[in-house]
Amino acid sequence: MGDAKRKRGHFLIAVALASLFFTLRRPLFRSYQDNDTAVPPQCLSLRVSLEPSRDFISSRNSLGSDRFVQGTPPVLIRNAKIITGARNGTEIVFGDILLDKGLVLGVGYIPNALARLPNLQVIDAAGKWISPGIVDAHSHLGVHSAPALDGASDGNSHKAPILPWLRSLDGMNTHDDAYKLAIAGGVTTAQILPGSANNIGGQAFLIKLRPTAERSASAMLLEPPLTLTLNSSDTRPKYRHMKHACGENPSRRYGQTRMDSAWEFRRAYDQARQIKQAQDSFCEAAEQGLWDGRTPFPESLQWEALVDVLRGRVKLSVHCYEAVDLDALVRLSNEFEFPIASIHHAGETYLVPDLLKKAWGGIPSIALFASNFRKKREAYRGSEFAPRILADNGLPVIMKSDHPVLNSRYLVYEAQQAHYYSLNPALAIASVTSTPANALGVGWRVGMLATGYDADLVMWDSHPLALGATPVQVYIDGIPQLFSPATLHKPAPFQDVPRTPSWEQEVKDTIKYEGLPPLTGTSMKGTVLFVNVSQVWTRADSAAGVAPLLGSEDGAPNWQVLVERGAIACFTPANDVHGNCATRGYSRDAQVVDLAGGALMPGLTTFGSDLGLSEIMLEPSTTDGRVFDPLTMAVPSILGDSVIRAVDGLQFGGRNTLLAYRGGVTTAVVAPMGQGFLQGLSAAFATGAKNALGDGAILRSETALHISVHSGMLASVSTQIGALRNLLFSSNSSGPWSRVKSGEIPLVINVHNADIMATFLHLKHEFETRGGSSLRMTFAGATEAHLLAAEIGAAGVSVILAPARPYPATWDHRRVLLGPPLSRKTSVVTLLEHGVNVALGVQSDYDARNARFELAWAALDSNGAIDQATAMALSTSNIEKALGLDSADLMAEELVIYQGGGMFDFESKVIGVTSGCRAAVEIF
Repeated sequence: MGDAKRKRGHFLIAVALASLFFTLRRPLFRSYQDNDTAVPPQCLSLRVSLEPSRDFISSRNSLGSDRFVQGTPPVLIRNAKIITGARNGTEIVFGDILLDKGLVLGVGYIPNALARLPNLQVIDAAGKWISPGIVDAHSHLGVHSAPALDGASDGNSHKAPILPWLRSLDGMNTHDDAYKLAIAGGVTTAQILPGSANNIGGQAFLIKLRPTAERSASAMLLEPPLTLTLNSSDTRPKYRHMKHACGENPSRRYGQTRMDSAWEFRRAYDQARQIKQAQDSFCEAAEQGLWDGRTPFPESLQWEALVDVLRGRVKLSVHCYEAVDLDALVRLSNEFEFPIASIHHAGETYLVPDLLKKAWGGIPSIALFASNFRKKREAYRGSEFAPRILADNGLPVIMKSDHPVLNSRYLVYEAQQAHYYSLNPALAIASVTSTPANALGVGWRVGMLATGYDADLVMWDSHPLALGATPVQVYIDGIPQLFSPATLHKPAPFQDVPRTPSWEQEVKDTIKYEGLPPLTGTSMKGTVLFVNVSQVWTRADSAAGVAPLLGSEDGAPNWQVLVERGAIACFTPANDVHGNCATRGYSRDAQVVDLAGGALMPGLTTFGSDLGLSEIMLEPSTTDGRVFDPLTMAVPSILGDSVIRAVDGLQFGGRNTLLAYRGGVTTAVVAPMGQGFLQGLSAAFATGAKNALGDGAILRSETALHISVHSGMLASVSTQIGALRNLLFSSNSSGPWSRVKSGEIPLVINVHNADIMATFLHLKHEFETRGGSSLRMTFAGATEAHLLAAEIGAAGVSVILAPARPYPATWDHRRVLLGPPLSRKTSVVTLLEHGVNVALGVQSDYDARNARFELAWAALDSNGAIDQATAMALSTSNIEKALGLDSADLMAEELVIYQGGGMFDFESKVIGVTSGCRAAVEIF
């Protein structure tokens, strides 16, 4: 007999014995029934709905929120554009909103009688947008804290694959530096999940992010289950929350196959099912008057939460990517009859929407990244069009952060990207407000702005779907969270919903090719005429960086531009029939491309990720691999004193590389992979090249020498700097080090800590004072560089900020300059003010495609200090100077073709590249 059948047989015997016992004791049980103790409270509680009743909500509206802080004054916000979340997210109310006792008392027209509350604070929104507070359905705030320290990381247990009895609350650090950052991005509610190392990682909890007087994790809870309730008068049952994970993460941790994982799930649920059946039999007998008041209710402290999953009393969040895992999950839900609230990461859900509709208990919501894909195999088919495709198939879409994978401060950016790639704007807003709230079982109190809802809202400086939208104020439970916020002036176009481009063909191709559509374009070798052109910027004068050739920043589409063999031959106003292009007779043979107000702009250069050396980061066979670090490793003798070159491991045609190319990045610089002290020599290559032998494929085989110096490595910081000192001052250094010492190539130091940077500035000064040549030095990463902006500028050191928007990830990053609304200036602006050659880099391969949006964001956050030319230089001339590239390396200029707008617009899309090197125009 198998284990499952044997256990089921034992259970049936136990039920039969219990039934006999109840029968023999019937008179005694009846006497208890006469005293109203016939049914135990556990059985009675199982009958109670977890959805709040109308009476409860009505009572709450009159009494106030359970999270109301006494002494909080009422607030009336006037003259706002309010996105309420009602009517499928489409309702927008122009008017006022009244907050009191932690609740919304009215939206739109507020009667004078209602607005005469004592101590009322009146705020004029002056036409600004207000949305519900952002709800992050997938966060590890507090359990993966910032800065990351060994003593403050509690996201995963490594005890076993099945751990439903663990609780994220028990590891939630209240001193995480990221709470205030998330609030500054408009996040008011978050689900704190255990990590995904286990098939069942434990129970999750909902929190409000505001600080509390109690300063405890428990005081942050929203809708705590009764098992945690400290207030004995609170008897209303509430949903639990739980995390499951399938696929690569638990398999990698425990050496499982997918078959092992499926069995672990089934075995766990069978255990829970047996307990549930015992409880049901017990309660059935008790309801028949067969309980003596003393026989204990059959339960297990370990398995009670999983039993509640089977009862539909848990909002289940499942980390699951691939179709094979989704299929197993749906079958599991039907075998054991439990609902799935949401599926997270969900990379291939858009390929199997009909399968997901077969999940037991209803359609799950799908929680996604906008563009963070391809880190591992199961994420390889992830698509930026997944939100649109899922919505078209009737599945609720959630955008989530997985903080700190993505800084939850910028969760709204995920919704913005989803909208850019054609998700309906109402659904995009709902994806970070009402949809996650509904999936988490709290959609009756958060995620919308209506009478009786929690007073959680965000006032924005621009439309929340506009790039760079920044909170002016954030309210949680009616309490303002930003004190003296640094506000920004955003141009008029950012006050409306962006008019995004059409992606209909791309959506069709994504489905047709199951997430892997062809990314190469069509080469046009002849003459191409671009019409309805608003701007052309070029880099003809490399010393001046980028400069406008024609048009203006107002983007009036008045020009025609003729391109021959990939280079601009002439241009003329659209209505000038006698212009300098007319004599070329372009009308006879030119292929015409309408840019609809678009532009020709310089190609961008990216640096900081492993683009070109890896295709799937966590699949070793798809990467060049990590280099040996001579400071901390035994280097094979066959290598001798060789310094590794990235050019020897370059891969062309990877999806991240081609998507970067299709996003306007024509050049990439990459250093050998590794986080040790000595990385090696970087290479510059053309992202659109087919292989290393193509014309202009490798722009420079050795651009700079790269090292990393960080705290927490195997060697101490002083040891790392001692090694560098020896290499710089030793008369025996040769090869690349001699070229660094002569000033031929730059030394690029991956460093974040300002104290370590200060030591490098001393070292540079010492080297040059001793009679050495000028040492070309660049700090990459450089989160704390703003603290030494004047000194870095005086020393002539370049800085490449990566990430472009800082985060206190480790102790070396902790002194961040956060930018609006938390600080008036950004690191970019501060460094530019001190004459630093500053550039923006990226950290992840997938993110290279978003370089142009980072430039726009940097300009928007500067309050006018960064103009269009300066913004473009951050990823063109500035980054190339920092990495040792010059105009000779770039060869013939490549211009990116934008249709519908310029480089910085959510309204535009890249449709091709003109390449003088390849003597062609490539259209995507």
